[in-house]
Amino acid sequence: MITGRNAEAQVVEPRPTAARLGTHRAAWYRPVSWLFARQAVPEAVATRIRFDASPEAVWTRIMFYEEVPGNPPFLLRTVLPRPIRTEGDKTRIGATVRCVYKSGDLVKRITAVDPPHFLQFEVVEQRLGVEACVLTLGGSYQIRSCANTTDVLLITNYNAYLRPRFLWRPFEAFLVSQLHRHILRGVSAAMSPGNPATRPAVAESLKPRCAPPGGFTCTVTTQSSSRR
Repeated sequence: MITGRNAEAQVVEPRPTAARLGTHRAAWYRPVSWLFARQAVPEAVATRIRFDASPEAVWTRIMFYEEVPGNPPFLLRTVLPRPIRTEGDKTRIGATVRCVYKSGDLVKRITAVDPPHFLQFEVVEQRLGVEACVLTLGGSYQIRSCANTTDVLLITNYNAYLRPRFLWRPFEAFLVSQLHRHILRGVSAAMSPGNPATRPAVAESLKPRCAPPGGFTCTVTTQSSSRR
């Protein structure tokens, strides 16, 4: 279960906006939503990574999914709208960041900034053509020193509409964890110019607070306790 400041991010309720459909992905989003979409169920996915760097060094390289250089992994390119760029400032509370995609856009508002330890945002607009299936609520980055290394906990909160949940929840968790890994690989690459980002290990339990030092040593994914 996610507690503390993470819990605050889960109660954000942005206003749904009309979807802007126009890509080939809409061809399967629409029938899927017609067949399975029901009342929203709030979900959260968290991924923890260990960096062999200071919290300050990690903080200065924190980026959103839409800011990561290069192509996303194949699964993300296939299932999700393609990110292009961001417009705005993520260093001030109340600032908005417009995330531009090939099929629309998404607007994030910064709700908490505590350098170099905490960044939280809520999604106030989403127009990506997938709103009948999933609606992003917000997310946060928690950065904590652990011995001579730094833990980064990346959390995404969203409303899920697809049923049955026992079938869709594992796929959504895997998809979001891939998105998190893509972001954190980008952070790792930014801290080591000229060197490829270290690949995360196989997911393990979220319980341990510390892991052996050495870059990307541990990637963990967990979900909210909702079982509806």
